[in-house]
Amino acid sequence: MNYGLPPLQDLIEYFKKLPGVGEKTARRLGFAILDMDDREVKGFAETLLQIKEKIGFCNRCGNFAEGEICGICSDKSRLEGILCIVERPADLYILEASGQYRGRYHVLHGVLSPLDGVGPDDLNLEKLKSRVDEEGIKELLIATNPSVEGDTTSLYIARMFKDRSIRVTRPARGIPLGSSLEFVDKSTISKALEKREPI
Repeated sequence: MNYGLPPLQDLIEYFKKLPGVGEKTARRLGFAILDMDDREVKGFAETLLQIKEKIGFCNRCGNFAEGEICGICSDKSRLEGILCIVERPADLYILEASGQYRGRYHVLHGVLSPLDGVGPDDLNLEKLKSRVDEEGIKELLIATNPSVEGDTTSLYIARMFKDRSIRVTRPARGIPLGSSLEFVDKSTISKALEKREPI
């Protein structure tokens, strides 16, 4: 729909690029911005610029970080010897919200998907190998999404360490097959982490 207002139309198009935002929601968000006072809009715009300028990736685990190392990697109270492997930084925050896991993380930034041209070299796997050696990791908890690509990736990682004395586990299958972690409730995630099973 064209409103005869190019800046508003551009804003709606940008909102539609966000995950889960369709035409109606984008339109509501666009009109909500128009209803905000100038100070709020400036603050919103400045915040968007700041997160892109100030937030990058942790040099150790691949999580979002404001600096070289993220808050989780620098937290001395985290459990040693275990890494939870996730697809994206957003998955890490979902698992943290469950309150069940107190170790550290490793973010792959994707999953193996040959049809999409994503192979092992496209994932954060070399850093994983070096972390296992440097940090004396005894368990890898692979929390990729329960999808064909997620399962393929978890099996690939399990094979990477099959000749090592490392326990490789995954969350119990209380998480529905084919779902995404972001849509699973906290208690289900908590139980899945607690009842994790070997791969």
